[in-house]
Amino acid sequence: MNILKTVTMTTLALTLGTTVAFAETFTKGVVKKVDAPAGKVTIIHEELVSLDMPAMTMVFRADAELIAKLAEGDEIEFTADRVEGKLKVTALK
Repeated sequence: MNILKTVTMTTLALTLGTTVAFAETFTKGVVKKVDAPAGKVTIIHEELVSLDMPAMTMVFRADAELIAKLAEGDEIEFTADRVEGKLKVTALK
C-alpha cells in the first residue's frame, strides 16, 4: 500500500512540475501605437524568449478584444506567438 501511495504522489509531483514548465512566459513592453481598424499594435518589448527574438519595437496582430484593452503608452505584460505566419499578441496580464 505504501508503494502505491509513493508512486501516486511521485506521478502527481511530476505532472504538476511539467505543467509549470510549460506555462506561458510573459514579456514586458510599452504600447507605442494602436491601429484598431487594422487589428495591429506596435509594442516596444523586451526579449521574446519563446520566439527567440531580441528586444525591439515591432508590430503585432491582435484580436479586437485585446486591442480594446490597449492604449498608447500602456506598460503591459504579454505573450505572443506565430499564428498563420504572423506574429500575434495572444494574452495580456
